[in-house]
Amino acid sequence: MTKIAELKKKLMSNPEFRLEYKKADAEFQLVEALIRARTKANLSQAELARRIGTTQSAIARLEGGGVSPSLNTLRRYAEATGSKLEINLIQP
Repeated sequence: MTKIAELKKKLMSNPEFRLEYKKADAEFQLVEALIRARTKANLSQAELARRIGTTQSAIARLEGGGVSPSLNTLRRYAEATGSKLEINLIQP
């Protein structure tokens, strides 16, 4: 096992760390989905920003995970990329 894998295993035994890790994982999944949708639509950040009515730097912050997007922003992003926004709540 690598040192990183060992460290992760050790840290995951801590309930507080595990909770924060799961929160971060959900955010990373959203960021990946946003970038995937934009890439699939063959749009640059600048072109997507123009379609949504914002700036390229705002799209970069959104795709960088630096901000928590509103539901309205996610709807506009989905529409501009030809995607369908779907939000699920899953019971553990």
